[in-house]
Amino acid sequence: MQLSALIEKTVVGMGYELVNFEQAARGLVRVFIDFTPEDADKGSITVEDCEKVTHQLLHVLTVENANYERLEVSSPGLDRPLKKLSDYVRFAGAEALVKLRMPMPNAANRKSFQGILQEPVGETLALEFEGNDGPAKLEFTLADVDKAHLVPQVNFRSRKA
Repeated sequence: MQLSALIEKTVVGMGYELVNFEQAARGLVRVFIDFTPEDADKGSITVEDCEKVTHQLLHVLTVENANYERLEVSSPGLDRPLKKLSDYVRFAGAEALVKLRMPMPNAANRKSFQGILQEPVGETLALEFEGNDGPAKLEFTLADVDKAHLVPQVNFRSRKA
């Protein structure tokens, strides 16, 4: 079984979502996990979640005789990447930064846009952003996207305030 399929099957089998997987230099395997959309109310991934997935993956990779040197398991972070159509559905209404593969001719040949994700319609994704002439809407597909991630929303106010 291919390494990516093995990791995805294990992570999903444990009730998590595989956000991303990387094979880096010198045998490093990085795995980014999150709660499934159904479990999103659990909050953020904790160190304990990462530890639990790490132990299970180490066991599975050893049994399957996978070729790797080191394993890192972590949360996707506040700037979570958007990779799948389901990510755009899940995070509709959130602020995101989307970089396209090719410039958009109807948007002053820009490739990078920051705005609010809209609910996808079929395979069509949309982002509302502030253009030169006021509010604008960018429509694109997953194939048009080079990179996309959420814009971190951080509140520095104390809970007592």
